[in-house]
Order: sequence, then C-alpha cells, then structure tokens
Amino acid sequence: MAGKEGGKADKKAAPEGGETGGKSGGGMMGMVIVAVGALAASFGTVYMLSPTAPATDVAACSVIETAEHIEPTFNPNQTYVELDDLVVTIGSAPATRYLKLKISVITESNNASTISQAEPVLVDAFTNYLRSVEVSDFENPGFYAHMREQLGRRAQLVLGSGASEGVLITEFLLR
Repeated sequence: MAGKEGGKADKKAAPEGGETGGKSGGGMMGMVIVAVGALAASFGTVYMLSPTAPATDVAACSVIETAEHIEPTFNPNQTYVELDDLVVTIGSAPATRYLKLKISVITESNNASTISQAEPVLVDAFTNYLRSVEVSDFENPGFYAHMREQLGRRAQLVLGSGASEGVLITEFLLR
C-alpha cells in the first residue's frame, strides 16, 4: 500500500512543481473563437467605414445653370481714374495705426477730365469718411463692401451721379 500512496503523492506534486503532460491554452476551440472575433471585427470596420451609396440622381452643378449667359462687370466704355494714394490715421488714440488706400473712380470715358480736376475734393470727402471709421470696423469682413459703397456714394455726391459709377479699391494696407 505504501507504493500506491506514493504514486498518488507523485501525481499531486507534479502540477504544483511545473509542467504537466497535457496541452495548455484553448486548443482548437480557442483558435475558432479568435477567428470568429477577428472576422466580426473586420466586418464591423468595413461596414462602418464604407461610404453610403453615391447619389447619382443629384448633380453638384447643373449643366443648364452654367450655360446661362453672364453679363461681364467690365464695360469697355468705362474709364478708371486712379487717384493719388490716401494715407489716413485710424482711431482716436495717438496715431499709431494708419490706413493706406489706392482708389480708382469708375466713370465713362468723356468724364475722366472732370474727375482729375475734382481730385482734391474727392480726397477730402474720402478722408473725412475714413477718419470716422473705428479700428474694430476693419476687423469685420463684411465691412469692406460697406466701405466701398460709402466711398462710391461720396464720389457721387462730389461729382454727381452721372459722372461717377462707383469706386474700386486697388490697394489696401492697414498698419
């Protein structure tokens, strides 16, 4: 009997001390579980990242819309009379910031000499308006169109509505 007890003790001692004769890990069942998990993850990734069906019925830009005739803004009968550079201090604080503009007045060809003669009055009207503008106004992107309209209106007041058709701001520098 002593031999049988010794055999049982050897079997119990073997798992505590180290290796056993059996396989460790999941075996075939573990590999199947890993394969199914990888398959599900790859399907989910492809499903989530694939774009939706393209909208073939809706075009970004219709061909009919682009075929319409667009009137050009350039008129060959117009002349652009360039005025001298305007340099105006901006703000009410000590003059540390200034605005430099180059403006062209849009007119018909036969009125170009009238605008050249009235340039000092135009510069005065533009300067008075620009001095009233605050520095914070220039930070608003929508202000530039408003400023161009205001300068055009002052040109019409000085020259008359028949002589001036607006202004172009060809250079703009705010320092």
